[in-house]
Amino acid sequence: MVWYLRVEWLHDFSEEPVEIYSEVGDDGYEIRKIEVFRDGHLQYADERREAAGTSLSETPVGTVDEIAAHSEFRPHVISEQEFERTWARAIAMPEE
Repeated sequence: MVWYLRVEWLHDFSEEPVEIYSEVGDDGYEIRKIEVFRDGHLQYADERREAAGTSLSETPVGTVDEIAAHSEFRPHVISEQEFERTWARAIAMPEE
């Protein structure tokens, strides 16, 4: 079963995303990913392409509880519709 995740990443790094959206497959690996940065720009990756340095993780995402065990991460299971809306915004953005 495919599921969708939004993770808030609480940090002060200017070059790192503050939110990460993932479409996760049955095997626990990302199918598509969107990274949202402080300045509002989005970068994305899927199994065929990467934009501006964003790539799919080489390891399984883990469970929501495993992610939440790290204090800098706040995971949220989201709807397919929320993911698709954000994906559409990401792929429409010009690459930097």
